[in-house]
Amino acid sequence: MTAVAAAPARTAAVRPSARLAFLRERGMGASVLVAALSAAFGVTLVTTTGYIGAVLQNDPYIGDSETLAIVVAILSVLLTAVAMYVAAVVTANTFSTIVAGRVRRIALMRLIGASARSQRSEVGRQGLVVGAIGALIGLAAGVGLSYAGTALGDRLLGVAGHGYVVAQPVLVLPAAIVVLTTWAAAWVGSRRVLTVTPLQALGGSVERTHDAVSQRPARNVLAIVLFAIGAVLLGVGVVGGFVTPLGVLPAFAGGLLSFTGLVLGATTVMPPVLRMVGRWFGRSATAVLASENALRHPERSSRMSIGVVMGVTLVTMFAVATETAKAVLTANAGGALDSEFSVIMDTFANIMMGLVAVSAVIAAVGLVNLLTIGVVQRRRELGLLRSLGLSGRQVRAMVLLEATHITLASLVTGLVLGIAYGWAGAQSLLGSVPAYPGGPAGSLVLPAVPWAPVLAIVAAMAVLTVVAAVTPTRLATSIAPVEALAAD
Repeated sequence: MTAVAAAPARTAAVRPSARLAFLRERGMGASVLVAALSAAFGVTLVTTTGYIGAVLQNDPYIGDSETLAIVVAILSVLLTAVAMYVAAVVTANTFSTIVAGRVRRIALMRLIGASARSQRSEVGRQGLVVGAIGALIGLAAGVGLSYAGTALGDRLLGVAGHGYVVAQPVLVLPAAIVVLTTWAAAWVGSRRVLTVTPLQALGGSVERTHDAVSQRPARNVLAIVLFAIGAVLLGVGVVGGFVTPLGVLPAFAGGLLSFTGLVLGATTVMPPVLRMVGRWFGRSATAVLASENALRHPERSSRMSIGVVMGVTLVTMFAVATETAKAVLTANAGGALDSEFSVIMDTFANIMMGLVAVSAVIAAVGLVNLLTIGVVQRRRELGLLRSLGLSGRQVRAMVLLEATHITLASLVTGLVLGIAYGWAGAQSLLGSVPAYPGGPAGSLVLPAVPWAPVLAIVAAMAVLTVVAAVTPTRLATSIAPVEALAAD
């Protein structure tokens, strides 16, 4: 009787850990990391912009500028929104890939009576847990970094008496947003659960083929509409920027909508770019296989590439925006910019560039995570290639070339978008801002591209390709061909 009575207690004790067992699944740890980075980024960004605003308000040269205060506040809100957007897309792509790998298991659950909505709710709950854990870690890390950063800033800048306090209730807001966006991203990323049928329990289908993806015209139409509306809003923002800095708001909305259109239409946009890049690597067996793998499953390749496109776009956008902002203010000043104001701009830009780089790190984590999950889910395919005669070295080269295809295609796309968005952002934000009180404004300039940061982005992408392929290439050859072929 004692043993029988103890059984329920043991079962109840195991349940909490069983409910969190999904955290050990490949990809979940990286999703927690993305949520933590996003929360820490948001907290640090809110603190940084608040601190800079407080310091600038005490500056005798520009302290009375209400326009500057508006610009700093707008940048704080917009960059926080950008971080949340990047995290949401990366998380949605991660959960989409995880669900694609669970197709057979989900189908088995459907076969024994589980509904599609219950399965999707389970994925949504997992996203909520991942977001909550990551947000708490990020909140703690962000507050710690904020205290250290403000203390370092006081010492380096030699400022005091600005009255800025780090510990504010507003710091909880980015963490709360991360929880909500991670949950929503998991819900969006799990939409394929609704299309899984019990019959798929008998097969091994994981990703949709190119033909299956192309049979969804409604998604492509929506992507075109969003991109077109976004382009119009970008134009409205640039024109409105000649009147008020608030012109950046429609420009920002236009950037988000147009990029969202690109994300939705990525399965149509990215394959041609990948095909073009694939031609650069010749016609060897491994190069052809790598190129065909990227094209055969456009959903998988577009999920991997779109995160890197975001990272490249953001860094390029801010670099171009900084240089273009200087060009706009220089034009507004009649050809010469005050040296003190130029130094302040450079300092502010360097700080913001470092913060924006965190978004690129989030995107890079997403690429590494998706490549790794993709290789795990393709164990049977890779085992078949080994059985057909490909050596371990050739399989590793194929995976590395796939990563190279994705990063190069993403680099090209991101550079183009970053230059366009950066110019539009700077022009819409500062077109009406005089370089000195009472000075002229309303200048229109061409995009100013700083080549040093662009070359740094190219070098970073080369490093990212190698780093992202390390774990997948090791996994690709870590099991015997017969074991891979027998895997579920």
